[in-house]
Amino acid sequence: MNSFYGKAHILFDVALDLDRGEVLALLGRNGAGKSTTFKSIMGLVKPCSSQITFQGSRIDHFSTSRICRNGIGYVPEDRRIFTELTVLENLEVGRQPRRAGVPHWTPERLFQIFPNLGEMRNRSGGKMSGGEQQMLTIARTLMGNPSLLLLDEPSEGLSPKIVEDMAKAILLLKQEGLAIMISEQNLHFAQLIADQAVILEKGQVRYAGSMDELKADDVLQSNYLSA
Repeated sequence: MNSFYGKAHILFDVALDLDRGEVLALLGRNGAGKSTTFKSIMGLVKPCSSQITFQGSRIDHFSTSRICRNGIGYVPEDRRIFTELTVLENLEVGRQPRRAGVPHWTPERLFQIFPNLGEMRNRSGGKMSGGEQQMLTIARTLMGNPSLLLLDEPSEGLSPKIVEDMAKAILLLKQEGLAIMISEQNLHFAQLIADQAVILEKGQVRYAGSMDELKADDVLQSNYLSA
């Protein structure tokens, strides 16, 4: 994948591969190209001389809306909830038809994954904490019944307790058979949930392999992930 902002070359031959029931962590410092990678997959940034394949079909020429309809859910870094709507109303906004071969989500099923939301189903989005809003954004995206979920910096700005709850929720989604890709700077959080890791630096892949191997490589972590 090669992507540009204007004439500025941002991503250089970034290659990713993910199967059902796996979590891949896209790691790197600020400006490494993590968010651009997600935007390129979603068609928000049009990749050049690239091939993006999802479930056996190329999607790099699709519109963002068509990519979503094909089963990719995207949760951007900024929490885009409807603050005047209740939790249940926000979830209804995200509802899409059932898809064959992937989990079918209802509000009640999502409240099992995110019990905090079940306790405030009639609360307006604007009266929720940042962590609760993050969970609501993910739950609303799941109402589209995706088979691949992209989470951009899901732990950013959250308390340690909410981060722990988020990790548990992602592991439950993984058990449901979802493929999940997260972009993260929080290595500890990524280690709790990810099977694979890819490290980006200045738009280039510096590591691609198992999370277990990355955990054991202090030099790699120091070179590309430390502040």
